[in-house]
Amino acid sequence: MREKSVVLSGVMLMSALTLLGCQRSQDLSGVDSACAIDATDGPSRAACAQAIVSQMSIEQKVAQMIQGEIRDVTFDDVRQYGLGSVLNGGGSFPQENKYASVQDWIDLADGYYSASTDASGGSAGIPIIWGTDAVHGHNNVMGATLFPHNIGLGAARDPELVGKIISATAREVKATGIDWIFAPTVAVARDARWGRTYESFSSDPSLAASFVAPIVEAMQAEGVASTAKHFIGDGGTLRGDDRGETSLPLDGLVSIHGQGYVQAIDKDVMSVMASFNSWYGKKIHGSKAILTDLLREDLGFDGMVVSDWNGIGEVLGCTNDNCAQAINAGIDMVMVPSDWKSLYHTMLQQVDDGVISVERIDEAVTRILVMKMRAGLFTRGLPSTLAAQYDNQIGHAEHRAIAREAVRKSQVLLKNDKGLLPLSPGGRYLVAGPAADDIGLQSGGWTVSWQGTGNTNADFPGGTSIYDGLQAQVEAAGGSIVSDINANVDAAIVVFSETPYAEMQGDIYSVAWFDQRGERDLIQALSDRGVPVIAVFLTGRPMWVNDILNDVDAFVVSWLPGSEGVGVADMLLRDPSESVQFDFTGRLPMPWPALDVNVADRDLPVDEFLFPLGYGLSVEDRVVWSDVSERLIGADNSLDQEVFNGGPRGNWRLYTGDSSDWAVEATSSVSQSSSGSVKIKGIDRRVQEDARRLTFTSALATEEGRLSQVYMQSEYPTDLTDLNEAGGALVIDFRVVQKPTDSVSLRMDCKYPCSGRVRFSKVLLDAPASEWTRKSIPTACFVNEGLKLDRVDTAFVLATEGDMTLDISEIKLTTMPEISSIVSCADLVNDKEFASQ
Repeated sequence: MREKSVVLSGVMLMSALTLLGCQRSQDLSGVDSACAIDATDGPSRAACAQAIVSQMSIEQKVAQMIQGEIRDVTFDDVRQYGLGSVLNGGGSFPQENKYASVQDWIDLADGYYSASTDASGGSAGIPIIWGTDAVHGHNNVMGATLFPHNIGLGAARDPELVGKIISATAREVKATGIDWIFAPTVAVARDARWGRTYESFSSDPSLAASFVAPIVEAMQAEGVASTAKHFIGDGGTLRGDDRGETSLPLDGLVSIHGQGYVQAIDKDVMSVMASFNSWYGKKIHGSKAILTDLLREDLGFDGMVVSDWNGIGEVLGCTNDNCAQAINAGIDMVMVPSDWKSLYHTMLQQVDDGVISVERIDEAVTRILVMKMRAGLFTRGLPSTLAAQYDNQIGHAEHRAIAREAVRKSQVLLKNDKGLLPLSPGGRYLVAGPAADDIGLQSGGWTVSWQGTGNTNADFPGGTSIYDGLQAQVEAAGGSIVSDINANVDAAIVVFSETPYAEMQGDIYSVAWFDQRGERDLIQALSDRGVPVIAVFLTGRPMWVNDILNDVDAFVVSWLPGSEGVGVADMLLRDPSESVQFDFTGRLPMPWPALDVNVADRDLPVDEFLFPLGYGLSVEDRVVWSDVSERLIGADNSLDQEVFNGGPRGNWRLYTGDSSDWAVEATSSVSQSSSGSVKIKGIDRRVQEDARRLTFTSALATEEGRLSQVYMQSEYPTDLTDLNEAGGALVIDFRVVQKPTDSVSLRMDCKYPCSGRVRFSKVLLDAPASEWTRKSIPTACFVNEGLKLDRVDTAFVLATEGDMTLDISEIKLTTMPEISSIVSCADLVNDKEFASQ
């Protein structure tokens, strides 16, 4: 029996398929099975893909292997080059608008699809595929349901529920016209200092692997392509370094970090993403031993391999736009967000030179086409056609109910002295802590923005904070919630958290949790007054909090629950009707540390634990608490602090402003002041978006005033007195792209107008053009100009009335600036550049 072919757009493919007996008419009967686009068996799809590839030019083939980022790929680019794929990175949106509507996403998807199937410019007319990091819901889209991160799902230990979560996520992704999700992350996090620990289900290989098959099945059953990532060993690097070294014999590498891939391959996962880490000194992206010998020959994967963001550029001897080694090692599709055009021409030349064989190109493109067939791209038509069937899926009530259930099941109770939990909802309670009413903090990284920073509750329409959930349930039962920490209450619920982070920026030196907002003092004060305290910890990893565990009466690990904070409230409060009482069923997916570092070797993970993997109390359990040691082993007593390194660090936030609005937070990869006089764009210096380009354009300033500025500010003032006395300095790594046309000032503020301002024009004018430069400005220089050190809330302000383009990669406060980088206070005072203007 012959399998039918289907309509293909594009002059080139029409010609190729006609030769194969395929037809474009609606009458699909009697079509040659050599090109069964909608075949359900692998051999027929592969035969069709090979037939198409045989009719393509080398230019068309190479274009199919390239994936650019939506900020750097236009419809005309797709029409001209015939790119195989686009992606939206974390914090990337249609028209670079964080608040883009669902229709904006659909319109962009339609535009790319139409451009890709337009063969008038010489492309093959093959539908483009769009990939996205929907790692805990469709997390780039405003109003989407955000589920607990993987670490919380690992605590819930319910693979069936996880399958429902992925189905819901896939439907929300389809509602925006997107075809491909870069998930599941099947990493086994062995060192909690790794900044992607929360993307791992567990440190136990078998437990982590148990979630993979349900995810792949559920996602692909919804018609969305899935990706097992990152192959292989990303969770096992030395010191938890995000792009570091994983050194394990091959059998150990597979037994610890490979079990999830075995599950994914067994369920015919469509794609696998290569990992940033190295294996015995060689980057995975350039390793044929890993990407071909292990993945394909040993594990039997026959799908498509995609690289990670500019991952080929980290291979020794390669750059982002030139890495034949990665292609020859087994990369089929290359994720090169902004340098894709240069890569395209380089690859063509490498094929001409025989550095990359035509056979390797054909193999890669065949795999890409098979994936597109499996994802239904050749038969679907415009993305909007499919999206119309899912027009109510974003933030759907059923999805939020699934998320709420997942939140409840993920909560882990570590301490419950005297059976304090659950609380009677009719009582009087203090709800405190900066994380209590902050959906951004409870959602963590990969939430609207890449690092999860810069979000407010207004950015989560339909979501609920933990405070929202508590307030609604307590008031409905006749109780009350207060915010006065001195009020008489039955108990206090203090919610504290990590600051959101994602890859690279989330790597830490020790697993000790350091508060910067006074939570420890608050808990201690309440405890000293005899107020029963329940601590709720929002975290992406197990952390050392021994002192808090000693001080509180109950301790709940809430992980990163996502947009449905009401699920946390469900667990803290007793059901007033007693018809439904939720018990704590969550269990630790990773052991909980007793120490902040490994005593014997600080390069290794903590190896002493308070609670083992699998620990968790129910409300009926009665465990007598014995105080634990509060001594930090690896305490960092340094006065130094990072302000910006790849992104805002700690409590510092990045803002821009001018006279139209002095406080516009830069929360996405591209931001600007209200008037547009300042634009801030994420750029790559060493790795993905680890720097910002600041472009000042005076012509766009408002009539009220030409001054524009960029600054790093915290709502929690810091005392720099000791740092200053130790010879401290503000250190800035920068690169001048366009020299200033007017005077430039550099400030530190102590609740403006309390401020210290120095002149910075000459430093910038003297810096070598287009080269990275480090300059250290002693804090004493700012003190000389009026800065009060005991209440510094703004560590860096760069302001000008002119034009200027400057790249910034690092800002820090340190007691040990490099001698050669220090700028004297006298030079700053005597800076007479632009004095005559």
